[in-house]
Amino acid sequence: MKPIYVVIAIIIAVLGYSSLFTIAEHERGIVIRFGKVAQDESGMPLVYQPGLHFKIPLIERIQKLDSRIKTLDGQADRFITSEKKDLIVDAFVKWRIEDFSKYYLSTGGGNQAEAEELLMRRINNGLRAEFGARTIRDIVSGERDELMEQALIQASESSNDLGIQVLDVRVKQINLPTEVSSAIFARMRAERDAVAREHRSEGREQAEIIRADVDARVTVMLADAEREARQIRGEGDAEAAQIYASAYTQDAEFFAFIRSLEAYTKSFGDGDSVLVLSPDSDFFKYFGSMSASGN
Repeated sequence: MKPIYVVIAIIIAVLGYSSLFTIAEHERGIVIRFGKVAQDESGMPLVYQPGLHFKIPLIERIQKLDSRIKTLDGQADRFITSEKKDLIVDAFVKWRIEDFSKYYLSTGGGNQAEAEELLMRRINNGLRAEFGARTIRDIVSGERDELMEQALIQASESSNDLGIQVLDVRVKQINLPTEVSSAIFARMRAERDAVAREHRSEGREQAEIIRADVDARVTVMLADAEREARQIRGEGDAEAAQIYASAYTQDAEFFAFIRSLEAYTKSFGDGDSVLVLSPDSDFFKYFGSMSASGN
């Protein structure tokens, strides 16, 4: 085989190989011919579906675009309500490419970052309009679903020129700005502290009432106990006096003798007692008798 035929065969093989391309299941391909989006016979942009396809080498270029549903979760932004109150709103968007040719042309050659930036800007404009038409109470209490529905409608209308279909707009979180939240928390803390002080004051008052009541009861109980003790002691003394009287009437001399012995025991029991009395005193009446009888 002549070398020229080998070169031609190689060129044909290279051109044949470069003319083949595949589109994955999650992709779509648009044909760029001489820097412009190629169109079919009906004048519509030429978009390739998943599968194996052919192109004209060196003339046509295939731009593959992701056709899956994407989630745009941007940074939280500040919105103003109808009552001129600031809110920090965090939202996300579900979207996908609807018109691949329009998407390619409007996003600088299918740049997804640029597409999401343009889309988020329009979503925020729609949300800003919806938040600006409502109060905080309306947003928090019951109009959030309506707000997101209207924001979805506005986002869908405003993104048509981008070739994007907005499937859903959801508000994840609504917060007050940090400075406002701090002021609210400080006010709530002050209110709770005031309530706590009031409860503590009421508790101390109740404690004083309970202690006073207990002290009064204790005083009454001690007085009753003292009265009963005195009554019992009086009854005991009376009974003892009655016993002594009964014993005295039975044998007065013996009773006097026993009482004298008790007096001697108490007076001389420790051995150090000194009494200054007359020897013929009645106190020594039986003492002297016992000494005489002992001699």
